[in-house]
Amino acid sequence: MRDEEVALDIVQDAMLKLTEKYSGKPIEELPMLFTRIAQNAMRDYFRRKKVRSTWTTLFSSLTGRDSDEEDRDPLETLEVESSNSVGDTPPAQLEQKQVLGAIEAAVKKLPTRQREAFLLRYWEEFNVAETAAAMGCSEGSVKTHCSRAVQALAVTLKAKGITL
Repeated sequence: MRDEEVALDIVQDAMLKLTEKYSGKPIEELPMLFTRIAQNAMRDYFRRKKVRSTWTTLFSSLTGRDSDEEDRDPLETLEVESSNSVGDTPPAQLEQKQVLGAIEAAVKKLPTRQREAFLLRYWEEFNVAETAAAMGCSEGSVKTHCSRAVQALAVTLKAKGITL
């Protein structure tokens, strides 16, 4: 890990999981369990980072906004910004607006549970456990709903000629 704060968060989360789930285990087994929990936490972190990066890149490239303007919702507003870049020409702005509209329509067409899981996981950046708690279902169900939502969105957007 290159970010010390993230590394400390992962270690802290791993220690909490170890104490919550394995406090009754013999002390000789704890180092091995801790190592496994920490490895899984790191994999989960990088997996979430990759998914967030994909969606952030998609939406930022569609809106032409900088990553420091994270407080705006590109699906709700498409602000025309003044600069001399090619992306600010009227045809490019129209294309961006149409692509955002297609994405928003595709998300709205998802079944309710898939849409809910997708938005909580990838837009609100909840982890699987938080999403499961919010939806009142198991973590496995959240993973299934998210996977199906991503597949459905990819198919719908590809059919309209939109690719990542």
